[in-house]
Amino acid sequence: MTSMPDLIRKKRDGGALSEEEIRTFIRCVTDRTIEECQTGAMLMAIWQKGMVQEEIKTLTREMMSSGEVMSWPEEWAGLVVDKHSTGGVGDKVSLVLAPALAACGCKVPMISGRGLGHTGGTLDKLESIPGFNVRQSTAQIQEILRSVGCCIVGQTELLVPADRILYARRDVTSTVDSPPLIAGSIISKKGAESLYALVLDVKFGRAALYKDMDSARELAQLLVGVGTDLGMRTAAVLSRMDTVIGRCVGNSLEVMESLETLKGKGPADLMELVTALGGILLQMTDMASNELEGRRQIFEAVVGGAALAKFQAMMEAQGVAKETTLKLCSAHGDYHSVLRRSQHQMELETLADGVVVDVCGLTLAKILNKLGAGRSRAEGLINHSVGAELLVSLGQRVRKGESWLRLHYEAPAPSADQISHLQGALVVEERGNYVVEDLVINVLLPK
Repeated sequence: MTSMPDLIRKKRDGGALSEEEIRTFIRCVTDRTIEECQTGAMLMAIWQKGMVQEEIKTLTREMMSSGEVMSWPEEWAGLVVDKHSTGGVGDKVSLVLAPALAACGCKVPMISGRGLGHTGGTLDKLESIPGFNVRQSTAQIQEILRSVGCCIVGQTELLVPADRILYARRDVTSTVDSPPLIAGSIISKKGAESLYALVLDVKFGRAALYKDMDSARELAQLLVGVGTDLGMRTAAVLSRMDTVIGRCVGNSLEVMESLETLKGKGPADLMELVTALGGILLQMTDMASNELEGRRQIFEAVVGGAALAKFQAMMEAQGVAKETTLKLCSAHGDYHSVLRRSQHQMELETLADGVVVDVCGLTLAKILNKLGAGRSRAEGLINHSVGAELLVSLGQRVRKGESWLRLHYEAPAPSADQISHLQGALVVEERGNYVVEDLVINVLLPK
């Protein structure tokens, strides 16, 4: 049997690992019979030398098979779907999309993650709702899907254990951005959900993992190919991630904005992403004749209130008291009677007359992260009440001294330097000519 140092050397020198060699590596990772330094060495070798398509397919399949693979009732065939985003600022799409899909008849076992660095996590947002339990067993997930149609949960202990180990090692070995390892991590978890269809939101821009569209397209093509190889109908969209999605950043604030969207009062950019991703999934499941029809169905589920009813039912199925859900979902809900409000608010004012041509989402996210809205370590604590609300829109004409941002904070208070950086995130030009651009730039459908 080939030794682990031999496997590491082979990949370090640019060789392609065989199915059996990859299976051995993943088994040793899962069984913890490999030294941590050897895991790190293999990850770095993969980061440096890459993998061919067949290697990535095998890596993903072996990671998926390292734990439990979910199974669903026969009558759900062709209905089980999910989405994944590569991460952004103010990305609350899942909170609106999952219940909208359920309202259209899909089953959505959405297994989500926590925020790390400047990107927010769906689980963190939902845990700002008192009582919301993201820890559900496979049996509980199936029951929630049967009664509601959607759930948003964390990764179970039995699901893809190899990924949990490798992800922690990737974080400390600076190999997070390796395309083969990204594909293995994302698609193995979705494969273990036994999905019929998957849509991926691959973002590019200043506040995204990939800064340019070409790099994002390469990743999207890779993910679509690997997902398809594992038997899932897989599509991807390329979307811009430069500014904030919607108007709110921060866990509690994003829940409020999601609820407003589910009440038919959502921002246009958020609705664009929700309807685009949902429309593609409905098309792939043949629940819509084409993407445009799918978009229409998702839009009507949101503005007509059916998605809100599903979100309320999902909250109750995942532990939230009915009294709480009624307060959140009523037409004029008093959100702060349920969701924690920060101790302090501060409004920043524009420094010049002109037209708003840019708001740098990455700058906002980084400052909010330091103020407690996010975490820099996986085990770090967050403050759900910390966040920011944009009070202006791109293309809006403003006057000097007009409030453009409401900052919600506790301890630590923002420093003068942080306030300066926040002010720098807003770009106002005297004769600005802002042109509204679509967020979704391209769609990659399965072949």
